[in-house]
Amino acid sequence: MPTQRWQNAAVAGAATVLAGSGAGTLSWAAYRHLMAQAAAARGVIGRSTEKPPEADGVYTAGNDRPEPWRLGSHADLHLMIFGDSTAAGMGCTVADEVPGVLVARGLAEESGKRIRLSTKAIPGATSKGLKGQVDAMFVAGPPPDAAVVLVGANDVTKKFSVGSSAARLGEAVGRLRRSGAVVVVGTCPDLGVVLAIPQPLRAVVRTWGHQLARAQTEATLKAGGHPVALADLLAPEFLAAPERMLSADNFHPSAAGYALAAEQLLPVLAAALGEWNGGPLPTLPAVSQAAESRRLAARLTHAANRFVRATPAPPGEG
Repeated sequence: MPTQRWQNAAVAGAATVLAGSGAGTLSWAAYRHLMAQAAAARGVIGRSTEKPPEADGVYTAGNDRPEPWRLGSHADLHLMIFGDSTAAGMGCTVADEVPGVLVARGLAEESGKRIRLSTKAIPGATSKGLKGQVDAMFVAGPPPDAAVVLVGANDVTKKFSVGSSAARLGEAVGRLRRSGAVVVVGTCPDLGVVLAIPQPLRAVVRTWGHQLARAQTEATLKAGGHPVALADLLAPEFLAAPERMLSADNFHPSAAGYALAAEQLLPVLAAALGEWNGGPLPTLPAVSQAAESRRLAARLTHAANRFVRATPAPPGEG
């Protein structure tokens, strides 16, 4: 993630901290502290130029390797993956670890059908990129039978409007639903599990992420999709063993982290397709409880952002 994203987070983060403490004037010492934290996090996380493993193909039960998709090939169900680097599988070292592969292979095992996997996700994408990904789908051929969307973390680090980000997701889900696809959305993950982001900056981006996840859930349901609250479902495991759940870049999930996410997504997708035979589905949270518990913090963040916009830049800036 570019340094500017962490700088943007730091600006509002400093104001959030001061607003919560009741400070009447913006302390540029606090501002510089948050900026330093953003730079430090960026240095630890780094910026990978590697591409996720190629994972597309036709998956069948009992076969370890997918069949390449060629003109004239047959599949019973077509699954497409949309979204950002987590949807694409950044942090994976081999194709077997990619979340789309895990879901496609699990769906093949569950249904006994031939599942074609196509990945439209692009590392670094935000909700703004979903329209282009869906456009590309329609250009490439018929719409899929099912779609999985993972997006949100980059919207948080770029400090996009929560409402606008959720609305863009809802539009993409609506287009896919109108094309006949079943859509499952893994809502924004908990950025509080990324220990490379120091406190108090980590608490700020965590709060924003929970706010976005809540809005994404509402937008997905309204558009006819099926939301899965990944923040609530995955955060305890990631916090308990970050060295195992995060990849070498300290930001994206590891193979174990992606496997855990796929375990939450697969039953919801299979059930929506009428292909779930694994027993009663667990009752998944429709909205992050962590987000609900942070409603006061959300109000402080909103007030702090308004304070930042109304505060003149320090001498020598602007």
